[in-house]
Amino acid sequence: MRKLSNTLYITNPDRYLSLDGETVVVLQDNQKIARVPLHNLEEIITFGYTGASPALMGACAEKNISLCFLNNNGKFLARITGKVYGNVLLRKEQYRISNNLDISNKIAKNMVFAKVYNSKWIIERAIRDYPYLLDIKNLKKKSEFLSKSLTEIRNCENLDTLRGIEGQASSMYFSIFDELILQQKEDFYFKTRNRRPPTDNVNAMLSLAYTLLASMCASALETVGLDPYVGFLHRDRPGRISLALDLMEEFRGVLADRFVITLINKKNIKANDFITKENGAVIFKEEGLKKFLTAWQNKKQEIITHPFLKEKIEWGLLPYVQAMLLARYLRKDLDEYPSFMWK
Repeated sequence: MRKLSNTLYITNPDRYLSLDGETVVVLQDNQKIARVPLHNLEEIITFGYTGASPALMGACAEKNISLCFLNNNGKFLARITGKVYGNVLLRKEQYRISNNLDISNKIAKNMVFAKVYNSKWIIERAIRDYPYLLDIKNLKKKSEFLSKSLTEIRNCENLDTLRGIEGQASSMYFSIFDELILQQKEDFYFKTRNRRPPTDNVNAMLSLAYTLLASMCASALETVGLDPYVGFLHRDRPGRISLALDLMEEFRGVLADRFVITLINKKNIKANDFITKENGAVIFKEEGLKKFLTAWQNKKQEIITHPFLKEKIEWGLLPYVQAMLLARYLRKDLDEYPSFMWK
């Protein structure tokens, strides 16, 4: 089992990263403002690209420290990684299965089933916890629709049909997302999922959470020796981490969505943590971003019991556990890929 990832976040776009021996040096206006030993890190994520020295990039690649660049909006730009680890036979099997649409559909069905199952669980838990604050009749109707979707997923025989079912289920889930926001309704509301750029506070939070989650999944897949760019549900596209996007479908609702809703409902994030740019894009202010990332790190350290392994793990280790289980399935150590269904 891998130790919970220690991540260095660089939230100020004016800061430059360099290397001094075995230490990351953070510079602003050529002045050293922070030093972090490399041996304490497994990932560096920067918002806004001022730069990083070639020496630091080389050291990160050598030590298998992921160096991820995001723009000021939290949109993914690039990742620098080191050598590909793991058995080459495992990756060859991954490529073979990706080219086999029937087997790809079998794996993708389990991932999508878990996504829809977890979405249904979020609705059911809201019904249980807030029976007097929510439109229970409407939520139960949506939950029943997702139950029917689960049956359709089990019987689905091809990827195109599966994507159609997943799209309808996602639309149904997001149709009640605004109801789950119980506090700060004037400033935090959800009408529809929008991105590139997000145009409201909730979508700005969701986009950043999904970006961070995708990076975690890509790193996890690389750790176990799988290629994050070759997926089963998401097909090949230059520059897209298709398998990481496949894997994160299982965690979108229970990790990213619930995290965002909790921050809003507990008033840990407020309207003054955002700014709206001239093009309508909503982004975090630096202090708001720091609060978001601190809460994200804390969330990753919370303990859960894994439903398949029956072991206690941190939320932050969940992508690595699922990547390991996927690798075991591809090596034929498991009869079926056990996707993550939480309750």
